[in-house]
Amino acid sequence: MWAELLPVGRSAASGGYRRFAWTAADAECRAWFREQAERRGLAYETDRNGNQWAWLGDPQAGDAVVTGSHLDSVPDGGAFDGPLGVVSAFAALDELRSRGVEFTRPLAIVNFGDEEGARFGVACIGSRLTAGVLTPEQAYALRDADGTRLPDAMEKAGHDPAAIGTDHERLGRIGAFVELHVEQGRFLTERQPVGVASAIWPHGRWRFDFHGEANHAGTTRIEDRRDPMLTYATTVLAARKKARLAGALATFGKVAVEPNGTNAVASLVRGWLDSRAADEATLERVVEEVRQAAAERGGRDGVRVELTRESYTPVVDFDGPLRDRLARTLGGVPVLPTGAGHDAGILASAVPTAMLFVRNPTGISHSPAEHAEAADCLAGVTALADVLEDLACQG
Repeated sequence: MWAELLPVGRSAASGGYRRFAWTAADAECRAWFREQAERRGLAYETDRNGNQWAWLGDPQAGDAVVTGSHLDSVPDGGAFDGPLGVVSAFAALDELRSRGVEFTRPLAIVNFGDEEGARFGVACIGSRLTAGVLTPEQAYALRDADGTRLPDAMEKAGHDPAAIGTDHERLGRIGAFVELHVEQGRFLTERQPVGVASAIWPHGRWRFDFHGEANHAGTTRIEDRRDPMLTYATTVLAARKKARLAGALATFGKVAVEPNGTNAVASLVRGWLDSRAADEATLERVVEEVRQAAAERGGRDGVRVELTRESYTPVVDFDGPLRDRLARTLGGVPVLPTGAGHDAGILASAVPTAMLFVRNPTGISHSPAEHAEAADCLAGVTALADVLEDLACQG
C-alpha cells in the first residue's frame, strides 16, 4: 500500500508532496482509498462533505468504531503526515482479520478531505463541515490563490457542493474515533515507538494586511517611503520574541506581496501568522502583543495594519475514559500533548476521540525530511489493531 501511494503528488524538484484538495493529485489519492476499500470487500461511500468512508458491518447500526486520517498535504510536505494514519488503518484491519477476531461493532476507515488547508486556507475543512464548526456559507466564500471558489473546485472534481454542511446523523452513528498519526515533534524519540495523545493545544491562523504605498525603488527617498515590507519584517521578529517569552509558538510561514516587483516599493504585504499555546489565554495574549507591535511599527512607517482571524481551534482535551483505555490496552505507553491540529480534535466536541502517535526520529514534519522507521510504523499498526480489537471486538 505504501509503495502504491508514495509517488502520488510528489514534486520531482523538492521531493515533497503537493496533494491539495480537489486537484488531480487528490483525485489519485481518493481513487487509491476506494480501491483499498473494494479490495477488502468494504462498503465504500463519500459523504455530503467529500469525506471518504469504508465500512465493515452495518453503517446504520450505530456505535461504530472509526479510524483513519487524511491524504492531502501541505505544500512540499512529507510522506507520513496523514497518509500513515490511513495506510495503518487498512493494515490494522488486515491484522485483525488474520487474528480471526469477531467484530461486535461496525468498523469504518475514513479519509477526511482537505485537512491541511493548503489550498483554501482553512484546516480540516471536511471534518469542520461535518461537525458544524464551518458553515456552508463560510465554505462557499473560500477561494484559493488563483481565485477559484471552494464549491467550484468541488464541483469540477465531481462532488456536489450543494450538499455540504453539518452531518449530525453520521456523527450520531460513531461511538469512538481513533486517529493514528506520525508524531510531529520528538517527545517519543528516547521512549517507545507509540504514544497516546492527551490534548491538542489551542491554535489558529491570522492574516496581517500591511497597507503601504507603491513607489519606485530607485528614485523614492528613504524618508518618503511608506514601505509595508519593513513593518512586516519587524512583525515577524516580534512574533518570535513574544512567543518565546510566553512559552508559545508563533510562525509567519506564508507571505504575499503586491506588486511583487524587484525594483518597486510594495503597496501591500499580506502575512499569515500561525500561533499555538498551551492555553487559550496565553494564545490570545501572544496574538494581541504581535498585533500591537505591528501597529506601533506601522505608525512609524506610515503603514496601516489590519488583522483578520481566519481560523481558530480552542484547546482539545481528548476523551478521558477512551484515552485511558488506549493507554491501558497498550501497556502504559507515554501520554503526550501536541501543538498540531487534527481531524480528531475537530470531532472531539461531538464524539469520543483519541489519538495514537508513531515515533518520528528527527521530529521534522511538514517537510520532505519527515520520517518514521518501518519498524515503528509496523509497531503503530499493531498498536492500532490492539486498540481496535479492544473497542470493536468485545461483547
